[in-house]
Amino acid sequence: MGSAVVLEEKWPVLGRHERAAEWLRIWTDLGRAPRTIDAYARGLAEYLLVCERDGIDPITAKRLHVAAFVKELATRPSRRGGNVVVLDSGAGLANATLQQRLVPVRLFYDHLIEEGLRESNPVGRGRYTPGRKFGVSTTPQKWTTNDA
Repeated sequence: MGSAVVLEEKWPVLGRHERAAEWLRIWTDLGRAPRTIDAYARGLAEYLLVCERDGIDPITAKRLHVAAFVKELATRPSRRGGNVVVLDSGAGLANATLQQRLVPVRLFYDHLIEEGLRESNPVGRGRYTPGRKFGVSTTPQKWTTNDA
């Protein structure tokens, strides 16, 4: 329980969402590595903050809400600053970081399904490629890039 309190101190949004805190406690109780729990907490906290800002209940969020979160991550100004020369546009999170932020959101929704609170997971198991337009496939339960 102590690590959950530390996580909620670091990311207060987790304390405002009982199901999110519960899910992280389960992962902690399962003995996951502290760095894994920390990364999951960060990714889920970022998502919950966007939900709060946009007035969305994360329990009932739809695929379009998750897509908006992904778009925000992909277009967020880079922390590297404008003077750093990079191969990509310098805007948004790197693809690996974006994936890292989405994994806990997807796993959280898997938990909600197991608890009987949702019927489907709004987070697709597709891929996100930097520099390409983000799109949603017409195939249910699958996200892809526009050129796939």
